[in-house]
Amino acid sequence: MRINLSKRKIKDPFVAKVEELSGQNLLACYQCGKCSAGCPAVSNMDILPNQIIRYAQLGFKDELLQSKSIWICASCFTCNARCPKGINIAEVIEAIREILLRKREDHIKVNKLSDAEKGDVPPIAIISSLRKFTS
Repeated sequence: MRINLSKRKIKDPFVAKVEELSGQNLLACYQCGKCSAGCPAVSNMDILPNQIIRYAQLGFKDELLQSKSIWICASCFTCNARCPKGINIAEVIEAIREILLRKREDHIKVNKLSDAEKGDVPPIAIISSLRKFTS
């Protein structure tokens, strides 16, 4: 995957929005990788937690918003506990999810599930998925 880096991307409003929603200073991360080393969900991620921070630092909005990792994160806070700089990485990931949800985009499209698929999903998961869009 080729990613183009530019000053415009780093100054993108997306970076500021992630920092605002998460309450975290993205530039405090120095990429030690402790968050990724302790993450129990890392084997299913396409972008590791430390890479999510790096992508956000560099303004790689499209790559982050298309990543399956932001949906795989279980917000177990292991990354937060392991970070030597005190960055709450789970909150950064949640902020990226929130940006998508505000655009009314979700990983699972409940209205596109067949009746058989809906029958296999725990009811609370469907309710939770729909509840994201009510406010």
